[in-house]
Amino acid sequence: MPKIRFLPDGIATEVAAGTSILEAARSCGAHVGSACGGVCACSTCHVYVKAGFDELSEVQENEEDIIEKAFDVKATSRLGCQARLQADATYEVEITAESRKAFLDEHPDLR
Repeated sequence: MPKIRFLPDGIATEVAAGTSILEAARSCGAHVGSACGGVCACSTCHVYVKAGFDELSEVQENEEDIIEKAFDVKATSRLGCQARLQADATYEVEITAESRKAFLDEHPDLR
């Protein structure tokens, strides 16, 4: 089973292969935003993949189009709703400030 840890909080979980980063975040309470509900229509689930990047699903054109609109895009940037944990590997994902803010905007009770 893939293992994923969300930075900087250190929240970790194990999920089934094929699970998206966003789905994994939801399963363990990590603060990854999803203003569009995870349908690749915004960039609020933008994360940086620190470990396991090459083990993720391939980037598709629609993800590339959306991620270009995100803040502070890096070579390891992915949209959490599109990046799927494919391999039995350990992944480390840094939640961007943009994504954390979007999550807290969606869940004001957690502020």
